[in-house]
Amino acid sequence: MKLASIFYASVVLSASAVAHAEDTSLAKPKGPVQTEIAIAKAKANLLPDDAAEAWKVVTAAMQPPLPPAEWNQKQPTEEEVSKFKASMAIAAGHAADKAAEFVVRFPADAHASEARDAQRDMLKTAIELGAKDRAEELAKLPSDDKEVPATAGNGAGEKPSDDPFDQRMQKAVTVAQKLMDKGMEAVLLEFEKQVRLVMADYPDRGEAYGALMEVAQNLGGEKAKAITAEIAQSKAPEQVKKMAADLQAKLERVGKPFNLKYTGIDGREVDIAKLNGKVVLIDFWATWCGPCVAELPHVKEAYEKLHGKGFEIVGISFDEDREALEKFVKGKSMAWPQFFDGKGWANKFGKEFGINAIPAMWLVDKKGLLRDQNARPDLSAKVEKMLAE
Repeated sequence: MKLASIFYASVVLSASAVAHAEDTSLAKPKGPVQTEIAIAKAKANLLPDDAAEAWKVVTAAMQPPLPPAEWNQKQPTEEEVSKFKASMAIAAGHAADKAAEFVVRFPADAHASEARDAQRDMLKTAIELGAKDRAEELAKLPSDDKEVPATAGNGAGEKPSDDPFDQRMQKAVTVAQKLMDKGMEAVLLEFEKQVRLVMADYPDRGEAYGALMEVAQNLGGEKAKAITAEIAQSKAPEQVKKMAADLQAKLERVGKPFNLKYTGIDGREVDIAKLNGKVVLIDFWATWCGPCVAELPHVKEAYEKLHGKGFEIVGISFDEDREALEKFVKGKSMAWPQFFDGKGWANKFGKEFGINAIPAMWLVDKKGLLRDQNARPDLSAKVEKMLAE
């Protein structure tokens, strides 16, 4: 069962699931495309060179973007829901691109088959969310004899499992989805509860820990710390344990002094330690990242509104082309300094801080302490609150 694609669908089911994003188009493959390999070669180099690190990027990309917390209490408009679905389609399309590249670059890896399935699933998800321009790409993938017509009981093109464990896990998702009107936090907590009921009956099925990682990655905070600590001592597969360890290390940074120092592409010197008294957003992004570009108007809005009150932004670019980055920054009037080392996913600070998916936005408070590793939702409100402290 593919939990990530199920969560993509579940987020959209709720009228309260809304986020602000621009409706940007997904990249279409150029020229004749005969196989998924040709499709992947038409994409940008989205993955690091190490297979294990590349697979982490693929799995992280399959996490659906979550709506801002304030929409749990506010009914969105149809236009807002439409915009959020567009941002979901963009994210699913980029996940498909990463999975396609993994198949090409790491064909002998143990995860190659999973990546092939992920590519297909994420393309289907993108299309179902409105990215009709990806339909031709999906149609040209090799046929999958496991596919069956969609029914009310299963996702589009996904064969229902005969495994009782899988059926129970699918039911766990269905039960959790019923709480969508209460927001994604409620859905995730209910999903955790249901997964634990399944685990009680199937204590030797380590796959369930992957579902708990879904909860930890999307909730963060103390709940995520508790889950990752539990997984470390469990029968979870080694891959899941590694994911838990990486997340735990990242979470441990919260509440501690955050050190970052570099020279920007425009020559400006950046040193977070010298910005005490300011609230600082660390924006991990790239010009080729669709969701990053979609988020930019809201980042600029927060900057223009709050910069005069003590809000700063520092960018960490995962680009490999300096000229393209400089042109983009100038064209979009991005006033804050940008770090660039041309290494893409091997970016110096990306590796140091465990960033395996972008956009990633962290907030540092006026005392220089890292306070928030998921600053995208309610960015302006979060910054204003910290500025008032």
